[in-house]
Amino acid sequence: MLRRLVAGLGAAVLVVEAAVLVVVHVVLGRTTHNQSMSIAGMDPDLMSAATYGLGAGTGLFLLLCAVLLALAGLRDRPPGRFARALLIAAAVLHVLLGALSVGLVGWGAFTATMLIFCLLVLSLTLYGRDLGPDPRDKRLTPTSP
Repeated sequence: MLRRLVAGLGAAVLVVEAAVLVVVHVVLGRTTHNQSMSIAGMDPDLMSAATYGLGAGTGLFLLLCAVLLALAGLRDRPPGRFARALLIAAAVLHVLLGALSVGLVGWGAFTATMLIFCLLVLSLTLYGRDLGPDPRDKRLTPTSP
């Protein structure tokens, strides 16, 4: 029950975060384009296109992780190897975002990012691999006379 709740809540939060990050990147890209801002002589059009691309890529990645968490919650089974790798990558991304957000945005954004990180790690640990008994264990196999 708890595993499904954590996975569903994590999936919902990741969808909201994906939407927020896409909107933030669209605003930053438009601002860069409209102001013709340049950093160290870089092309403003290239900078705004890169901002749009980063926002779309991050949003799609977080949506994929949300789908994987939702599937794990609906099936009530641990995610596969590929899904676990993506969810671990999302957890690492949230650690990096948290480290950046505390300096750039403030402690509120850091707290929100770390709460999402905790949901990801909790869902990964609650859906730990249940390997069952070791087939090589002689105590569990019946002996034949």
